[in-house]
Amino acid sequence: MGLPTQFETVELGRFHHPVGADDLPGLVLIHDVWGLSPHSCDLAAELASEGFGVLEIDLYRNHAKEPIEDPGQQIRSLVDSEIVADLESGADWLKADSVVCRGRSVGVVGVCMGGTFTLLAACQSDCFAAATPFYGILSYDEGLIAGPDGRDFTRKAVSPVEAAPNLRTPLLASFGGQDTFVPDEHVAALEVGFVASGTAFEIDRYPEAGHAFLNRTREDAYHEESAQAAWARVTRFLHDRLD
Repeated sequence: MGLPTQFETVELGRFHHPVGADDLPGLVLIHDVWGLSPHSCDLAAELASEGFGVLEIDLYRNHAKEPIEDPGQQIRSLVDSEIVADLESGADWLKADSVVCRGRSVGVVGVCMGGTFTLLAACQSDCFAAATPFYGILSYDEGLIAGPDGRDFTRKAVSPVEAAPNLRTPLLASFGGQDTFVPDEHVAALEVGFVASGTAFEIDRYPEAGHAFLNRTREDAYHEESAQAAWARVTRFLHDRLD
């Protein structure tokens, strides 16, 4: 059982932290394509219970509140460079404006779509001291991001695989071996790029897990054994890297 937590709504999303605590390392948590949800709220609360101040950032806060009917189209509509800048704003808020985390280092965590943006932030930003992506899309030239009309380079200029040689943030990535959105060859290419970067990284693969294996709200996806193992690894990594 972790620390009791609370959250309040802030301009950038929801801020979770242990009750009565301060002087904590910070985390920017990036939701999946569905936005702020019970799943992302649960993850933020769990991270807060581990002793972090967690900004559950709302990437859609300035978007029209319309139902998402096509997840692929929703992701393709987002401009990656704008998202990374938004994540940097989240890190700046934690470091400067949050009493709980002021002056402390900040990490970035993301699931699904948020995993993709975590990878990009780790390769394109100097705001973060640690990054822990869960199963993000790695290639933009095929599959979900390419879409029926091919890749839109104005929105999706650099994929995680292409950005990997520029990794600048210590990183622990978690992938499911049964994830059809993330083929083994994409993970292998990501690893090659990370090696070239010279930055410390680890990639964990959970052979029996599929996409969204961390998501308890989805019985079809949640894989308890893999989720518990990955969570233990990730929280230990974040505690080791953030001060």
